[in-house]
Amino acid sequence: MRSNNFKKTDVIFSDCQHTDGQKYPILESVLKKKPQDIINEIIDSGLKGRGGAGFPTGLKWKFAAAQEQAEKYVICNADEGEPGTFKDREILLKVPGKVFAGMAICGYCINAKKGYIYLRGEYKFMVPELTKFLNEFHTTIQKMGYDFSIQILMGSGAYVCGEETALMESMEGRRGEPRNKPPFPVIEGFNNKPTVINNVETFVNVAMIQRYGVAEFKKLGTHDSRGTKVFSISGDTSKPGVYELELGMKLSDFVDEYGDGDTKAVQVGGASGFCVPRKKFNETIIGFEGVPTGGSMMLFNSSRSMYNVLSNFIHFFAEESCGQCTPCRVGCQQLVQGIKAVKNGAKDEDYLKKLLKLTESMKLTAKCGLGQSVANSFSSIVTNFKEEMIY
Repeated sequence: MRSNNFKKTDVIFSDCQHTDGQKYPILESVLKKKPQDIINEIIDSGLKGRGGAGFPTGLKWKFAAAQEQAEKYVICNADEGEPGTFKDREILLKVPGKVFAGMAICGYCINAKKGYIYLRGEYKFMVPELTKFLNEFHTTIQKMGYDFSIQILMGSGAYVCGEETALMESMEGRRGEPRNKPPFPVIEGFNNKPTVINNVETFVNVAMIQRYGVAEFKKLGTHDSRGTKVFSISGDTSKPGVYELELGMKLSDFVDEYGDGDTKAVQVGGASGFCVPRKKFNETIIGFEGVPTGGSMMLFNSSRSMYNVLSNFIHFFAEESCGQCTPCRVGCQQLVQGIKAVKNGAKDEDYLKKLLKLTESMKLTAKCGLGQSVANSFSSIVTNFKEEMIY
């Protein structure tokens, strides 16, 4: 496990002039391989989903490939609604060809002929440029004799549609609400057909594994967190922006590089992630063996009220809850009212313990990741900054 440094990399954003987007040399070599061999390479690479959940990419593809239905789909989740996250936008703007290539590789592996990019509603401005490169992509792969096409579908700004089954409901023209699982999308997904849904960055990593090889990919990161990660860095930092870094770094190293010299907390993974206080920077690993993240890294210095930070997060969850399940619909509202009551003195500090128990219940009983993840930011902020919740 890497413990005393980290490495800035330039794997994802190399060839920013869309070289791969026009020529697709990766696909030419991929189409000469057997689909199962490619899946085995992805499994061997240790690549995990870059959207935050971290499910092994190769296994997901393996399950979908095993389905015997003739009609299958590939979906790129570009909804990117997590507060503080803007790295997928940067990837699609700078290296869209790598995303298309990754989707095409997936389609080849699972025998799908159709792919979709579910694009965040606020990213509508990107459609003309993406369409231009998609047209080039389609022309190029048709010359290769490969039958695969990609279509862009727009979201409407609903945070819950970042959840894969709610995303598919939205794609099918219904209200974006999570489905019960199982069945999982690889069995019954879009239009009730086997479907692979991966994040924008995951597809890029697939393309890079095929370009540079599994051995090169495994040289970066750690045993549990292979490769690199693209981070959206914001807040009290002297270097806001999008950076590609090696996984497995200590949070203390990250803060030394991107903090402003007075960082007291880092919210890892956006509103649904964990808040790490200064005293835990040196023991916290950014990766699947420590604190996983979809990419958002928000830094807060001593001038920030962590009560205000938490209040902002909880109000966001209450606003974005689809209302389908009681734990999330009612729970979020109770948390909003609860922390306000404690801050105003209407409830004593012991009431925070009841609110923490409520978040644990939500984590166990909420239908999807929205309600389940509320406990992450709530418990980590309340536990580590209790005095700011009271005074």
